[in-house]
Amino acid sequence: MKLLLDFFPIILFFVAYKVWGIYVATAVAIVGTIAQIGYMRMKTGKTEPMQWVSLAIIVVFGGATLLAHNENFIKWKPTVLYWVMGLVLLIGQAVFNKNFIRSLMGSQIQLPDPVWRNLNWGWTGFFAVMGAINLWVAFNFDTDTWVNFKLFGGMGLMVVFVIAQAIYLSRHVKEEEQPKAEDAKP
Repeated sequence: MKLLLDFFPIILFFVAYKVWGIYVATAVAIVGTIAQIGYMRMKTGKTEPMQWVSLAIIVVFGGATLLAHNENFIKWKPTVLYWVMGLVLLIGQAVFNKNFIRSLMGSQIQLPDPVWRNLNWGWTGFFAVMGAINLWVAFNFDTDTWVNFKLFGGMGLMVVFVIAQAIYLSRHVKEEEQPKAEDAKP
């Protein structure tokens, strides 16, 4: 459910673009992101910092798209969001010695410190590459191709990356020790 909620504004943007075009889709994405945050606040009583960052970026770049009537602004939005997320991970690790990936997932999985560090650097690199790929698609292909990439290509690359991370993690996950049958007392 959370994954669907995370992609809610992107899906709304995609559908609105296919029906009404880039400018209506941009307005729909802004409203969808506001609705997403409002729903999360009602449901959980809190909003994650990256959701606020995402809202600020869509309002700024979406608003510039609508005010200037120039679709290039909205094409920059995913790249800026990816690069902000990557920069947060980079600065957290390099400057503050804080691993935000571990902060997010540490209660769910036990891993050695070097593996957490590799995950953090992996996500940092992934976000940097995704931002660059978005710009390449946005400015070397037509808007329709970019919108399709934004939904299907971006999501597809994310799924591939997450699967690769899961394979990497499977080698390092510490399993809880189960009592052996011969150790059990009758």
